[in-house]
Amino acid sequence: MNTEKIIVVEDNSTMLQGIVESLRREGYNIEGFDNGYEALKCFSQKSFSTAVVDLKMDPINGIEILKKFKEINSSTEIIMISAFGSVEDAVTAMKLGAFDFLTKPFSPDELRLRVKKAVEKFQSEQKLQNLIETNRLLNEEISSGFEEIIGRSQSIIQVLKLVEQVADSESTVLIQGESGTGKELIARAIHKKSSRAENPFIKVNCAALNDNLIESELFGHERGAFTGAIKLKKGRFELADSGTLFLDEIGDISQSLQVKLLRVLQDGEFERVGGEKTLNTNVRVISATNRNLQKLMSEGKFREDLYYRLNVIPVYLPPLRERQEDIPILADYFLNKFANKFNRTKPQLSDQAMELLSKYSYPGNIRELENLIERLTVISTNHIIEQNILAGHLSNYIPGNLTFDGILLEQAVESFEKNLIIKAMKNANGIKNRAAKSLGISTSVLYYKLEKYDLI
Repeated sequence: MNTEKIIVVEDNSTMLQGIVESLRREGYNIEGFDNGYEALKCFSQKSFSTAVVDLKMDPINGIEILKKFKEINSSTEIIMISAFGSVEDAVTAMKLGAFDFLTKPFSPDELRLRVKKAVEKFQSEQKLQNLIETNRLLNEEISSGFEEIIGRSQSIIQVLKLVEQVADSESTVLIQGESGTGKELIARAIHKKSSRAENPFIKVNCAALNDNLIESELFGHERGAFTGAIKLKKGRFELADSGTLFLDEIGDISQSLQVKLLRVLQDGEFERVGGEKTLNTNVRVISATNRNLQKLMSEGKFREDLYYRLNVIPVYLPPLRERQEDIPILADYFLNKFANKFNRTKPQLSDQAMELLSKYSYPGNIRELENLIERLTVISTNHIIEQNILAGHLSNYIPGNLTFDGILLEQAVESFEKNLIIKAMKNANGIKNRAAKSLGISTSVLYYKLEKYDLI
């Protein structure tokens, strides 16, 4: 039985009685008014999930009532009805926040169907707002300063508690997790919560540079140290002095560089490339990896002494597929973000689309979800994103019995190609030339496709 409260505003008493009785049979709690001012007085005193409002009324018309209803309670879903409806009227009503526009005459079944959809949207929005508010309160209980870390799952709450506990220590931190899980956000949160927060936070992506370049990036170089070194350059250990140095993808550094990194972690000492003067640094090191360092140690590819220096405080970030309850909150956060960024009306996900979104495996984790929501926000032509449209943009979704009206062949091919690349990179432990070989393409082509699909 439906318990939602619905307000009906219609100045034709016969039509009003018909609408009220039709909806009452569905179990809704109905308030009916043939006078707009009386309806406004009631609306200001009670909460309604849905309103059915006639467009042409005196002394106050439906558009004015729509505006005032939205001012009083923007979450109420409003269905406008009219016997004189035009495209212009419908567009005006939708721009002002109406959920639907229904032209008279309409059947009781059609009315009940439209109201049912409006009520479901209201309930879905309320459920999501409750999740967001719960997330906000949980984060406040732990501490402020985690604004960019979205989630209410027990696993992410435990991570935030650990961050709170260890932030002000000087110990090294090793953040482990799959690509796209938010390792850099956690590193920044640790820095912001620490006594070093006013000093630099410097990041180095160890996988993006070759051995010679990364040594120069970390330790700096003297003028003339190598071809192209036309002036002295300070390294990241110098630039991060008194602050935090974040070494991302630490599992990709060579063994020769591992020795030099171990020394600076042990003694706080290093020399610039091509230099003889020993420099000192006071840096807290936070590192991150998506690789299994213990497996690399067993293979002789990662030094045990360095691993234990880095892994004083281990932090594990779970993949998004293990944080299913966080997906609706993250999706709404990204919908707001990109609607504001592109100055567009925020689209909504249908209940079926949200269910599919929550069940998807996300090989690219939060980064994949963010890119997906950005794409859907940009290409969406309707204010509701349906399941079929969403499914066509999921990289490894197997459609089963779904139909894909309007999905282009190019989109399907790209989804399949992206999925193959993700699997190849995973099987190759992130080593690009090995992944390229398994795919039968050159490394340069793989780099192009990684960039194309936002997988770098």
